[in-house]
Amino acid sequence: QVQLVESGGGLVQAGGSLRLSCAASGRTFSTYAMGWFRQAPGKEREFVAAISWNGGGSYYADSVKGRFTISRDNAKNTVYLQMNSLKPEDTAVYYCATALPGGYWPRDFLSENKYDYWGQGTQVTVSS
Repeated sequence: QVQLVESGGGLVQAGGSLRLSCAASGRTFSTYAMGWFRQAPGKEREFVAAISWNGGGSYYADSVKGRFTISRDNAKNTVYLQMNSLKPEDTAVYYCATALPGGYWPRDFLSENKYDYWGQGTQVTVSS
């Protein structure tokens, strides 16, 4: 079983940057693809980015492509989301999640039901 804890959220002005971290427990972190999702008030949780188990592949929602970068450090059991050029529309609670094994990359990893373990989330607020 994997335990996930997000950190790095906060308040930032539009155009600024934040780096989110997601620390995972366990000795099998390197075997899981990881994803970032976000949920704004009154809206459904949406896919943000995903990264393959070895970091060799990444995929982004169109809304963040070119601005966000997902990465991972398996030695530290941590996945990151670097967020640049932030917009007010990026305001949300951001969640990291561990994917179920298998599946077709990246198509299957865009859906939240692909992920079995979730962190509690970290708030990102972007002011205009």
